Amino acid sequence: MTKRLVVGITGASGSFYAYSLLRTLVSLDWLVEGIVTPMGKRVFAYECGVPPERAVAGVHWQANDDLFSSLASGSFRTEGMIVIPCSMNTLGFMAQGSGDSLLLRAAQVTLKERRPLIVVPREMPYNIIQLENMLRLARAGAIILPASPGFYHHPEKIEDLVDHVVGRVLDQLGIEHTLYRRWNGGMRGD
Repeated sequence: MTKRLVVGITGASGSFYAYSLLRTLVSLDWLVEGIVTPMGKRVFAYECGVPPERAVAGVHWQANDDLFSSLASGSFRTEGMIVIPCSMNTLGFMAQGSGDSLLLRAAQVTLKERRPLIVVPREMPYNIIQLENMLRLARAGAIILPASPGFYHHPEKIEDLVDHVVGRVLDQLGIEHTLYRRWNGGMRGD
């Protein structure tokens, strides 16, 4: 079976999370279907210095306004979807069941087909509406995984923090990786 994931990128700050995830998935021979919102394109280019479509070779990009895409159908098989980083705007639309863009429709398809949907909100603090939207998505089957890196692996640079979050995303999908050192009860080393 083909190992295929959908990665959605929105306009929240935190594009390095998406960049690291895309690089890692491609290096692990996953087929990646990428969808990026218009603001996601702008923020990604601003934060990463390159447009998302040119950031990682091997990602198959689909237009966010193409609701005729294969990703809009549950019969198109994937192993799940990750929205990273996820703006509160996109999260709210997903929680309401909106599907008027490809990213939103792909998220709805992922939920209805009972495939893993991992949502990585990056904004803070959360207001009550945003918390209720997260709860609604979680009840529908999504995994809410805020971009909150740990520090027990003794990060030395920003990339270590980014990779910790990306590694936790991959953990939710059962994808083996070596992006960070796992907790071992406080013992230094592996």
